[in-house]
Amino acid sequence: MTTHDSGTPSPRVGIVTVSYNSGRYLSDFLASVALASTTDTPVVVADNRSTDPDALRAATESAGGTFLELERNAGYGTAINRGVAALPDDVGWVLVSNPDVVLDPGSIDVLFATATATAAEDGTGAVAVATTGAEPAAREVGAVGPAIVELDGTVYPSARRIPSLRTGLGHALFANVWPSNPWTKAYHSDRDGSSRRDVGWLSGACLLVRRTAFTEINGFDERYFMYFEDVDLGYRLGGAGYRNVYEPAARVVHVGAHSTRGASDSMRRAHHRSAYRFLAAKYDGWYLWPLRVALRVALGVRGRLPGRTL
Repeated sequence: MTTHDSGTPSPRVGIVTVSYNSGRYLSDFLASVALASTTDTPVVVADNRSTDPDALRAATESAGGTFLELERNAGYGTAINRGVAALPDDVGWVLVSNPDVVLDPGSIDVLFATATATAAEDGTGAVAVATTGAEPAAREVGAVGPAIVELDGTVYPSARRIPSLRTGLGHALFANVWPSNPWTKAYHSDRDGSSRRDVGWLSGACLLVRRTAFTEINGFDERYFMYFEDVDLGYRLGGAGYRNVYEPAARVVHVGAHSTRGASDSMRRAHHRSAYRFLAAKYDGWYLWPLRVALRVALGVRGRLPGRTL
């Protein structure tokens, strides 16, 4: 059982989002913040070198937020790290979010209530008992994610298990030619959006993270420019002894989700490079190098097939 000598985090929640030519999405996101919590929530908008930062700065500052113009576009995770560092010191929890999200009223308060619940649960609402049977398992919540709803009302699978090398390799090899293969089914299996539960990772599109936990594991891994930085974050939070919890009672709408459905070739290749980086780091044993080579080749080929989804 892992314990953390981090003290009691401040109950104050801060918000960090990343802008990159975000247009009207950012204004809608900032407008939704005011109703998402009953307490004051400082906001930092980290800008990844937008072509018109002045308009985004004006929107941020008119909503009472802080606009942080970065020197270069180093990716989503890097921008979030810079934004978290810019939050006031008394912020103990950070809502990490895309700017093309609209928060439901009260959603931050629901996430915070779940994050700070004192009872340790097994993911189903029952108190988890340690292996000795003598006392509850005391694992702190590291992150909580809401139900992310798309414009057509479907719930995006934003809370998933950590992918394995076997599943990743099978999915990469056969998804396009044998869609019903067992590895792709396993990759897509953990899609229950109706119940609170512990999961392997939560979508970086919107999640509430314990700041001390985020700092302890050095935030997002900045080697990921885009994609899989959230998978990696959840994996490392779990490895450090923290829980990742999915809370569907909190809901947000991903109003810009349609923009990734027709992913460009470059985006697909970036997704597959990041997938390989994560799985190769997770399974780094010398004896696994043939599988890593096979995975790299399979993902490289799949990333170059036109008209495929992520």
